Amino acid sequence: MTEQDHQRLDLWLWHARVCRHRRDCAALIEKGVVRINRQRTTKPHSRVRIGDVLGLPGNREPEIRIWRVKGLTERRGSASDAAMLYEVLAENQGPD
Repeated sequence: MTEQDHQRLDLWLWHARVCRHRRDCAALIEKGVVRINRQRTTKPHSRVRIGDVLGLPGNREPEIRIWRVKGLTERRGSASDAAMLYEVLAENQGPD
């Protein structure tokens, strides 16, 4: 874990293993499909803090994932390490 109180969104998503490459995390954000505390963001350098709630696209359209940030880290670790960075609030929720 890190001593900072915030981290770049694209870097945090990469550490949490949302995408394989950091540039893919940045591209996902730039498409405008990521939300921080219900606010849409298109800036990869947006700050994410512990306690923030993220809305992310699911594996298939129109599914979404809702995660709460539980930790920040300075390096990308294993999948089990990545799972410690967030709490799943909702997965695969699509409009009915």
